[in-house]
Amino acid sequence: MIPRILLPALLLFFACHSARKPSTDAAAAVVFAERPKNIILMIGDGMATPQISAGLYWKGAGKSVWEQFSVVGFHKSHSADEKVTDSAAGATAFSCGQKTSNGAIAVLPPDNRPCRTILEELDARGWATGMVVTCSATHATPASFIAHQDIRAYTESIAEDYLNTQLDCFIGGGSGYFDDRPDKKNLLDTLKKRGYVIRRGTGFARLPLDGAAPFMLFTAEREPPTASANRRYLPEATNKACQYLQKRSPKGFFLMVEGSQIDWALHANDRNWLKAEMIDFDATVTAALEFARTDGNTLVIVTGDHECGGASLNPGESKQTFRPGFASRMHSAAMVPVFAFGPKAELFSGIYDNTAIYSKMWAALGN
Repeated sequence: MIPRILLPALLLFFACHSARKPSTDAAAAVVFAERPKNIILMIGDGMATPQISAGLYWKGAGKSVWEQFSVVGFHKSHSADEKVTDSAAGATAFSCGQKTSNGAIAVLPPDNRPCRTILEELDARGWATGMVVTCSATHATPASFIAHQDIRAYTESIAEDYLNTQLDCFIGGGSGYFDDRPDKKNLLDTLKKRGYVIRRGTGFARLPLDGAAPFMLFTAEREPPTASANRRYLPEATNKACQYLQKRSPKGFFLMVEGSQIDWALHANDRNWLKAEMIDFDATVTAALEFARTDGNTLVIVTGDHECGGASLNPGESKQTFRPGFASRMHSAAMVPVFAFGPKAELFSGIYDNTAIYSKMWAALGN
């Protein structure tokens, strides 16, 4: 039997946990640089305290990945126009450091002027940049780091915006938005002419992982399959992307990783789908932490853009076979945990707006 999950208890736990450094686990043995060269920003779409709690219990024996972080904070996820954000406004807060209206992709109210994202700025300064996701390239979260559109549904225009930034690597779905378009443009041919290696599938053997060229690996024509349908590329893709980006620039790299379909499982109130996505994201965060421990120069930040489903963990069930309950099929305004590991991780403790994640990343880099 598990106890009822109460927010005040969790707040107290996380506050105490973030106030101290672990002394007995692997994190204590790592010698970090004074400042990070690399940032891995990991977003579990729709993931907040209830989903993380469920993932922790589903993990079973052994220490959960969430317990390996020495710093934990919370962000407030509301958008510029509503208490409950959508993924576009939520991701724009991370990428641009400013609140925008729901549905907007890296543009700001009231006139929808573009805001330069941290990915675009670091790319311009010579950092290597990449994104690894389980959605299409044109979906709200990845789009908000590289595109600028008034409405997130403008998928063909979002795909064209990929031509404006020299993104070093992309792994995820959505090839059809680039070469199977109503306007008959073939954006993949344009990218190939610019030196990109374009591949399809989930294999890494034919990619320029030595850092010799930029690449896009499309795992689906539109949206990738679910984790419950045996999608498994995200953890390995994250590891491969880190190693590749490390070779692309001596300055460092910025990598955004999204567990995109956590949110979709929650909208569907599908417990089995949610479990598969949380276990997959747990393995992905583990891969990022393993890279960061070995490297010593990498800051890992893990959070969600918002809560979805009003998920709850209820009494009367066993520890690993429980069935989360759902209060809705929509997003909520619940605060979202932020986990940090690596150089300057301490900046991410406390309670703050989601926009502060942007400014804290720049502060960590010393800018």
